[in-house]
Amino acid sequence: MPLKRVDATVSTFNAVFEKFKSEAPNNKNNLILFLADNEPSTNRSWCPDCVRAEPVIYKKLESSSDDVALLRAYVGDRPTWRNPLHPWRVDSTFKLKGVPTLILWENGEVKGRLEDHEAHIEKKIDSLLATK
Repeated sequence: MPLKRVDATVSTFNAVFEKFKSEAPNNKNNLILFLADNEPSTNRSWCPDCVRAEPVIYKKLESSSDDVALLRAYVGDRPTWRNPLHPWRVDSTFKLKGVPTLILWENGEVKGRLEDHEAHIEKKIDSLLATK
């Protein structure tokens, strides 16, 4: 089955996340990828780690024969993300420290995560997907 992608921003996240959670039982893997917004002037991410990790993550997920859902959650521009009170930095569920962060969501909770410096490593993505 194809990879099911849905996008959210800080302002749309709650509604999108509720729908994502309601559809989660239909998928083998449910992942949330927190990543940086694209710069309007270049249409490229301001985050070099995101630029490096995104293609690797998408390739891995798209090659899966299982049903996989991916919620891409955009943290905002660099000044928004740098704010220590950013909603996802202080969220008790996600506790983000950096982007990109790839989270495995299962049975209503975070079951695993890969943070910025490791989110592009194929073996680590494979291990995350194998977490059950």
